[in-house]
Amino acid sequence: MGKILNTHIEGYSLRIAEEKDVPLILSFIKELASYEKMLEEVVATESILKGSLFDTKAAEVIIGEYEEEPVSFALFFHNFSTFLGKPGLYLEDLYVKPEARGKGLGKTLLTYLASLAKERGCGRFDWSCLDWNDSSIKFYRQMGAKPLDEWTGYRLTGESLENAAKEFLITNKLKNI
Repeated sequence: MGKILNTHIEGYSLRIAEEKDVPLILSFIKELASYEKMLEEVVATESILKGSLFDTKAAEVIIGEYEEEPVSFALFFHNFSTFLGKPGLYLEDLYVKPEARGKGLGKTLLTYLASLAKERGCGRFDWSCLDWNDSSIKFYRQMGAKPLDEWTGYRLTGESLENAAKEFLITNKLKNI
């Protein structure tokens, strides 16, 4: 097992996920998706996660354990700010099981990731939150996080992503690039 990070919360520790945690990570992802009313959008499998997290190392995961039971996780990766000229840390998912909420576990995960961002020389730490998630929004604002109201996120996925990629290939084949 990897390094265990004890926290100020009695019985709560953090550890870096290992390949054997893939089924646990997928279960956390599905629980979070269910909470967000988006379970039908989860197409990740254990095989896909193993490849992405441990073979290509596209993202990292921290597991939180309370009284030696996994109760929380955070999945994150690096991005880059051209304005700062530095990497950033982007939190894709943070989840605490309902029965473990109200103990400060989520805040501990967030502050750990903030310290990790500083340790790695990151200029910022970003994440997104669904507009209807009032309790999370209130929590983030209490921590000093500011919403980026002047930015709108965009995404290509599925057929739109396929079409954009095909357009590049078709256009550039015709030009013999």
